[in-house]
Amino acid sequence: QVQLVESGGGLVQPGGSLSVSCSASENIFNFNAMGWYRQCPGKERELVATINVGGKTDYAEFAKGRFIISRNNADNTVRLQMGSLKPEDTAVYYCIARLLRNTYWGQGTQVTVSS
Repeated sequence: QVQLVESGGGLVQPGGSLSVSCSASENIFNFNAMGWYRQCPGKERELVATINVGGKTDYAEFAKGRFIISRNNADNTVRLQMGSLKPEDTAVYYCIARLLRNTYWGQGTQVTVSS
C-alpha cells in the first residue's frame, strides 16, 4: 500500500512563503506523476501542481508564478514551495501520486494564511 505523508504546513502571514513536503513510502520513479491538490474552506478540492516522472511540471492558473513543485528522487519526496501567499490560499494541501489508473492520497496538511 502506497503511503504519502505530508509535512510543513502551518500559519504564515499574507505575502509570506511556506513549503510543504510529501514523503512517499516507495521509489517515486514508480509513479507516472506526483502532485498537490488543495481544498479551501467551503470549496471543492482542486489541483495545484503536478510533476511527472520526466520532471515536466504543470500548474493551476492561481499557482503560476507563485508556487514551485519539485521532486527529490534520492529521498522520495515532492515539495511545493509557495510564495506571495494570500488569505485565499488557506487550505488543506494534499499530496497525490498517480500510477496508471490509480491515484493515492496523503492525509493532508493545513496551510493558513492570516495576519
